[in-house]
Amino acid sequence: MAAEIHSRPQTARPVLLNKIEGHTDAVNSAVLIPKEDGVITVSEDRTIRVWLKRDSGQYWPSIYHTVSSPCSCMSYHHDSRRIFIGQDNGAVVEFLISEDFNKMNHVKTYPAHQSRVSDMVFSLESEWVVSTGHDKSVSWMCTQSGSMLGRHYFNAWASCLQYDHDTQHAFVGDCSGQITLLKLEKQTYSTVTTLKGHEGSIAALWWDPVQRLLFSGASDHSVIMWDIGGRKGRTLLLQGHHEKVQAIRYLQLTRQLVSCSADGGIAVWNMDVQREEAPQWLESDSCQKCEQPFFWNIKQMWDNKTLGLRQHHCRKCGKAICGKCSSKRSTFPMMGFEFPVRVCDECFDTIKEEDRSPLATFHEGKHNISHMDLDPTRGLMVTCGSDRVVKISHLSWRCPLLWLSRCRCLLL
Repeated sequence: MAAEIHSRPQTARPVLLNKIEGHTDAVNSAVLIPKEDGVITVSEDRTIRVWLKRDSGQYWPSIYHTVSSPCSCMSYHHDSRRIFIGQDNGAVVEFLISEDFNKMNHVKTYPAHQSRVSDMVFSLESEWVVSTGHDKSVSWMCTQSGSMLGRHYFNAWASCLQYDHDTQHAFVGDCSGQITLLKLEKQTYSTVTTLKGHEGSIAALWWDPVQRLLFSGASDHSVIMWDIGGRKGRTLLLQGHHEKVQAIRYLQLTRQLVSCSADGGIAVWNMDVQREEAPQWLESDSCQKCEQPFFWNIKQMWDNKTLGLRQHHCRKCGKAICGKCSSKRSTFPMMGFEFPVRVCDECFDTIKEEDRSPLATFHEGKHNISHMDLDPTRGLMVTCGSDRVVKISHLSWRCPLLWLSRCRCLLL
């Protein structure tokens, strides 16, 4: 029987495989151990745990280590088996895990911040630990000497971080909704640019160094794709969540974006299609369709002897319009709107039925999701959150290249 090879990625649907319970407080980070049936978790209960799958099919902790302060985040490097733990007291602690994942030895403690560490990245190439904290700073430290190399302060809490190892650029999201791009050097730095587009605090970032795309999720329920490599300021807005977006991952092989929100929503976006940028909202003193004045346009209201109207905006053309001229709602997935949004009557008539075909699928994770990790080669996803539960799921997508690589492994 001939195998069916699909020309485009199929829908990814998470199927629950295992649940890990046992933490006494919120689990802030969970990562899958590559090439192992294992998960590493850190929690507000001050524990670092390595869970390995036993013959019974259940996960049991092979390492249970308690530190002095709640664990806020983690960065794990599998090839060197080095793990860095960010803590609520501002310190970053480095451990070395044994080959059999049954022992963990303390290496160094880095005085990275004055308050809670929010995110961090370890770079083996430069031997740096780059971290952000609630002291409104990003810092980078040398793991060989344990010394601080540099620090930069922001006007708001630095909430999340991504780092490009090749160019030594750091992307830092903060609670004001901005993303700052920094060029880091030894004991110095330079600010490259600031990205503004979200209307709420940045909760998650993901950097794809191959296509040079940056993805951001925020408390405004939206995801934005920033085309950094294109150098034209192109951005794509993706709206489909109903709560704060707290975790995102981009799968370069299948051209899919996975995002998770605080209400347990899991969205899988098809990025292998032609998408349009959402227009900038225009401002006007009167409706750009019927020319009726808005309520702040006192002069035209007086001249026309009429009451002013409330201003709205068409999501498709961006024009400032009144409620009467925008009475209809429509989805428009190619512009990122997966649920019905306000459009003017004129734009509504131009949207064809095929234009409303969804470009994303939505699933229910059935628990609060504050962090997510993916292993694309095995199709595994791990999620965790404030409900103290860690869930391991299988993402059942199929991609021709991935399918062929798996067949080749089976033949070998």
